[in-house]
Amino acid sequence: MSGTGAHVAANGVPAQANGVPPEADGVPPEVERPATEPPGEELPPGGPVLATVAGVVPVLTGLVAFWLARGLGLGTLTDPGPGLWPTIVAVLLVVSGAAIVARARRTTDTEAFTRGTGVVLVGAASLALYAFLFELVGFEIPTVLVLVLWLRFFGRESWRTTALVSLLTTAALYALFITALGVPLPHLIVI
Repeated sequence: MSGTGAHVAANGVPAQANGVPPEADGVPPEVERPATEPPGEELPPGGPVLATVAGVVPVLTGLVAFWLARGLGLGTLTDPGPGLWPTIVAVLLVVSGAAIVARARRTTDTEAFTRGTGVVLVGAASLALYAFLFELVGFEIPTVLVLVLWLRFFGRESWRTTALVSLLTTAALYALFITALGVPLPHLIVI
């Protein structure tokens, strides 16, 4: 930088030549700014149908959660029952989903389903399977498996990193919840 206060971009053109004063956004002009979207990868619009689907899914999830929580007992605000929190979350899901459905016809910024949508669905399914296997075989095996899935296949970590993080995380969770805190989680290994 020179003492005159004029900034020159990497191509030799003064930064003010493009109409943007130097450091107008608080970032020095010599710092390369990241692209907001991957180059050449514009997402197609989803339209009102997908916006409606995006609202119906939480409504249905909330209704199922409400149905499952109804038998747990709400209790009172001073003595809450086990069904109070699931019921509150279920109501919030239904209200939020209904608001999305109500705005669906006017929405123009919904994105179409892409390959990334499949990853989200597989991730959600893996958590549901984790919860099922957790009760069936204990927490150790499902925890290692879900961490392997997320680290290796979603995060594209190396097998070495995946194995190390999965095993160490599972051991740390065992030490914290079962050994230190005495939480009665279903588990296979008895220390």
